[in-house]
Amino acid sequence: MLHEDLFSPLKLGLEIDGSVYVTDNFSGTLNRIARDGSFTTPYTTATPGNEVGAVSNFLGSVYFAETTADGSLLKKIDRRGNVSDLADLGRHEATSNPDGAQQYGFSDLPADCAAQLPPFLPGADNGGAYTGEVYSHPYATIGTPVGTVVADAGANAILTVDFRGKVRTLATLPPQPSVVGDWAVELGLPACVVGHTYAWEAVPTDVELGADGWIYASLLPGGPETPAAGARGSVIKVNLLTGRVVTVATGLASPTDIALSPRGDIYVAELMGDRISLIKKGQSSATLFREAVAPAAVEWSPVGIYATVDAVPAFSPNPEDPPPPPTGDVVLFRF
Repeated sequence: MLHEDLFSPLKLGLEIDGSVYVTDNFSGTLNRIARDGSFTTPYTTATPGNEVGAVSNFLGSVYFAETTADGSLLKKIDRRGNVSDLADLGRHEATSNPDGAQQYGFSDLPADCAAQLPPFLPGADNGGAYTGEVYSHPYATIGTPVGTVVADAGANAILTVDFRGKVRTLATLPPQPSVVGDWAVELGLPACVVGHTYAWEAVPTDVELGADGWIYASLLPGGPETPAAGARGSVIKVNLLTGRVVTVATGLASPTDIALSPRGDIYVAELMGDRISLIKKGQSSATLFREAVAPAAVEWSPVGIYATVDAVPAFSPNPEDPPPPPTGDVVLFRF
């Protein structure tokens, strides 16, 4: 156990000196655990309610994102501890909206069934079909020789930010179609949608640079993450030069983070699967590495896998109830 009782430790970053950076996303803080175990907070948002996450380390600098009510920023802490804004990711989303032309939702519902769709479903007034909205939520970053790569979970895209702060879209991730099952009725959808195909939004949750020069990413399939809907998450890889997307592995339960070993093995935090899984190099399915309650982040090191567990707070359905006590921990699973 490196540290305990964090509220929402959703991302980790390892420094060459052995220190560990961990974001407490919903508390709006970026924290550092030194090799001697001392705990400091290099950054706290000045605006309560802002989310701080997507931390990574590269060449002595720390990169992270801050998501606000109306946008998001990529920030940097240099070797001297100075914090600066590197790029306005929210502005890129507002002007480019990479998935703005992509079609999501239902495309084949009979008119009488479409008329029964609840208002909360996107595109309910359009037969259940809709296109990508303007929404930025950077969830992960990784430094590379050509700049910082960002997994923007809201934009449904992988972005790159060069050293001058210029943002471009590397890859817009394709919709994730699946056949709707009986679980949809429990979520408030009419029974008539069962058996129809729904094109979900692809939600990237982590990015890592592989030894082969490709960007590897974990991908939530969009929609409900309940066990009844199936383990629909995946790991993909994206060509850093062309943006080509290739599926590496499937059958994952809410993959929220990945870690790559030097030999090409992939470790996956399966948040809803309560496990950290292992995809061996050249394989397309995962096996168990360690059981863990609600693991959100993983990072590879020569001695083992650093991870956050119990990372998602259990909020009460009654908004008047006090917040739950923090239970999130940073741990090391040794090889």
